[in-house]
Amino acid sequence: MQWCEYCGNFMWGFIQQGMQCTDCELNVHKQCSKLIPCDCQPSSKFFKHIFGVDLTTVVKIRSTLRPIVVDMCIDEIESRGIHAEGIYRIPGCHDDIMKLKATFDRDINEVDMKEIGDVNTIAGVLKMYLRELPQPLLPFELYSRFINAAKLTPEDGKIKAIKDGITLLPRAHYETLKFLVSHLGRVADQCSYNQMNSDNLGIVFGPTLLRAPERSSNGTSSSHQINYDLNDNLFQQNLVSTIISYRYSFFHIQQ
Repeated sequence: MQWCEYCGNFMWGFIQQGMQCTDCELNVHKQCSKLIPCDCQPSSKFFKHIFGVDLTTVVKIRSTLRPIVVDMCIDEIESRGIHAEGIYRIPGCHDDIMKLKATFDRDINEVDMKEIGDVNTIAGVLKMYLRELPQPLLPFELYSRFINAAKLTPEDGKIKAIKDGITLLPRAHYETLKFLVSHLGRVADQCSYNQMNSDNLGIVFGPTLLRAPERSSNGTSSSHQINYDLNDNLFQQNLVSTIISYRYSFFHIQQ
């Protein structure tokens, strides 16, 4: 027997009438689910890894502003790799990246960044984490808004258009983007050493942070009906470069 945990009434056939939250396992009528706020607390027992898990879910599970993997990677790169030539552009060893990823997924308490000799491995893990997010840092539903903003000139309101888009980000996405862009700005500030200015960082991170929705076999986007083309890659790069360059305006970061 199965009872709805919202209204308390019996569900005559769970498959036909009921549904279960994948985050907290709440069982309710399909109709009742529309009345429940989307603010449940996910249970860690359903998520045995960190990579490939929704950003907001990870943050809720651990009660943090940002995913800890982002903090740990950025802190280590800033401590010993911010001057490294080609940081984020030069790939680390694939086997070492996969090994570090597996450690994060198995038990984050086992991760010891000091054991990683090549800082490019740490940079590679951070890029992989962002790349494997099911919902990119700049979400699919805002893709067209950000691409259109990137197409504008500063005289036509480009900066305001981007800032307006950023204000629509979910809290976890906003806080993670703010932390990441602040870091990338400090990397760009050291471009005389690392050869990675904001344009170069835009090339690396553009398609990852503003990932285009995948098209289905019939030529339309599978889950978000958004128009995009191959030329968007240039605007993805430009958008991230602009966010880095204007980070103080977008996030009220102290210089």
